[in-house]
Amino acid sequence: MYITRRSFIRHAVLGGGGLFLSPFVIHARSQDDHRWNPAYFKMAQEGTLGERIEAAHAILEKCRLCPRECGVNRLAGEKGFCRAPQKVMVYVAQPHFGEEMSLVGQHGSGTIFFSNCNLRCVFCQNWPIALKGEGTELTDEELAQKMLDLQQMGCHNINLVTPTHVMPHILNATRIALKTGLHIPLVYNTSGYERVEVLKLLDGIVDIYLPDIKYMQAEMAARYSSDAVDYPEMATKAVLEMHRQVGVHQVDQQGVARRGVMIRHLVMPNRVAGTQAFVKWVSEYLPPNTYINIMPQYHVDYKAFEYPKIARGISVQEFLEAMNWAEEQGLTGLDPRSIRVRNHYRKPGGMDSFRSLFR
Repeated sequence: MYITRRSFIRHAVLGGGGLFLSPFVIHARSQDDHRWNPAYFKMAQEGTLGERIEAAHAILEKCRLCPRECGVNRLAGEKGFCRAPQKVMVYVAQPHFGEEMSLVGQHGSGTIFFSNCNLRCVFCQNWPIALKGEGTELTDEELAQKMLDLQQMGCHNINLVTPTHVMPHILNATRIALKTGLHIPLVYNTSGYERVEVLKLLDGIVDIYLPDIKYMQAEMAARYSSDAVDYPEMATKAVLEMHRQVGVHQVDQQGVARRGVMIRHLVMPNRVAGTQAFVKWVSEYLPPNTYINIMPQYHVDYKAFEYPKIARGISVQEFLEAMNWAEEQGLTGLDPRSIRVRNHYRKPGGMDSFRSLFR
């Protein structure tokens, strides 16, 4: 069963997080771990990590981290479209067992949810964090300690959720944490609304990219994501750059992700997301074994009730249609859970439980 981010956050914050902590408090590195190092380790050894961090921080003076290119001086505390303050803000940092299986492994994905967002979708399921900006301000040193805490809990990676507008802080925190033993992959978990020029600063630092491709039509992106009319162009270009940097999904001997691109695509009602065009684009521009998670857990949230086309959950037929399109395009890297869900609903009587699985 999927554990949605909404459920994860609710339990982690209101329930103390106990359900999501690894049963193994300290995770000893295996022999295989000692032979492998994350990308940022090599860059630090070469002495070039500091240069990247300086270049990233310089962007904040006239912020153009994302395609909005607001131009505000965030070093002076000015706020742009994302509403991010001068310091990084974090809502929760916890092991998460509801992400893709290769990210979760046995001990969970070390998920850090950053407050605020550069996209601000009308159907946002995490709107108190992404739109209202709920969270706690942290120094880069405190963020580094969060990373180390997650590693000590046994997490297989540091999963940076909505990182775009705080990327310079993340890089600096990574350098600080590395000095005291950080050695697990960075997962850049993004909406996909990225600038290629900025992503190039992450080349050799990020191990795993986990982008969304939300829409394939500019009209839909503008309507449901705050006039982001350039979203399809920016997201597809961004994913190509991510693939150039890290290639296809790779796992270790235990099946835990170490490197590569893992693309998420949320199926939306009335074909709003342009799923057929999305899988066709993947088949034309990326290897057929590219990891694709076609996600069925859309539900009506935030302001989605005000928009008739997305004011309901998706139907079983819409999800199965999306999976069929992907298979017709010859995509072989489909998420195992999505395949399992598809197989379940193809069985007689399987459709009856569709909605109960994804609340």
